Amino acid sequence: MGTSVGQMICGFNLYGKSGSERDEDTGVTLLMRHQRFSLLIGYKYLLGSKECPHQCLCYEHSDLVDCRARGFLQVPHGLSHGTWLLDLGGNFLMEVRSRAFAGLWSLRILVLSDSGIQLLQPEAFYSLSFLEKLDMSRNKLRRLPLDFSHSLSSVRELRLDHNTLEWLEVSSLEHLESLEKLDLSHNHITFLQPGAFRGLSRLRHLYLHANQLGAVRHGSLSMLPVLEALQLGQNNITHIDTEALAPLHSLTLLGLEGNQLQHLKFKTFLSLHTAGTHLQLAGNPWNCDCDLHRVFSKLLSVRHLHVDDYHNVTCHEPLQLAGASLAWVDSQLCMAETATVLVITVTVLVTVLAAVVMAEHTRKKNQHGGKSWDAESQTQER
Repeated sequence: MGTSVGQMICGFNLYGKSGSERDEDTGVTLLMRHQRFSLLIGYKYLLGSKECPHQCLCYEHSDLVDCRARGFLQVPHGLSHGTWLLDLGGNFLMEVRSRAFAGLWSLRILVLSDSGIQLLQPEAFYSLSFLEKLDMSRNKLRRLPLDFSHSLSSVRELRLDHNTLEWLEVSSLEHLESLEKLDLSHNHITFLQPGAFRGLSRLRHLYLHANQLGAVRHGSLSMLPVLEALQLGQNNITHIDTEALAPLHSLTLLGLEGNQLQHLKFKTFLSLHTAGTHLQLAGNPWNCDCDLHRVFSKLLSVRHLHVDDYHNVTCHEPLQLAGASLAWVDSQLCMAETATVLVITVTVLVTVLAAVVMAEHTRKKNQHGGKSWDAESQTQER
């Protein structure tokens, strides 16, 4: 039969001795009992010093606490100060109360996904100064509090995708100075304020696809010097300001697929002074005219710009070209315009030529008429 360490500590046998020996050992016995009690308390401290909330799984040697889908209505109490990863996803939290994680200075990863969270109280993330990853995806957040980022200066990855966010306050994100990856996809964001990402000087990946953005305005993407990937696909974007992309000196991927773009300005992309940027432009209702042909021809000729999905770019208008690949019809788009120019030119030339001919005819007629009048005058005088 196995023996636990606790039983081994407490398993001293004092009952095999004679009465006199036991009497002689009374003082020693009391001392040993005190020592055994001290050892037992120490043993329990070593094995059970880390508190674990009821219903959660706590992994003793890795500082991981798994409270996922346990039916919690609020952040549980009794979490060990040494907790490194806390998973509270799949619960029914509804809100995160003020200082709900107070004292968890060692926390590096916090998962709050799919928990029905609608509200973050002020100082909700108080004391999480060393947190590196925060997952709040698949909740019901409509807005972020003004102090959202105050205690999150060490966060490198933040997931807020699949919420119902409608806008971003400038001050909500400005203290995320270590942030490298921000996922705001699948929300209801309609507008980006100038300076919305102020303070995110280390941000490299920004996901804004599947929102309701209508335009990309000048200043909305400022102060993002190292941004490499910007996903703006599946929005309602109809317009991009000429200088909107100019601050993105490190951009390597720009996703604009699945928007409402009909035309583009070449200058908008010429302002991208990068070593190389890949563009994704398919799935827009392009109006395939000669101007669009010229823009795409220039984009394809610029060495540092690459239209990855050019062969999937299709026409929406005019009606006779609907569904046709731009790559197939681009050489024909300017033919009608060229023909029109030629017709106009020929018409002008014919008109001018006719005018010249008429003028010459009139001149000769007048000249002939003048000579006849002179001859008649001379005859009458005789």
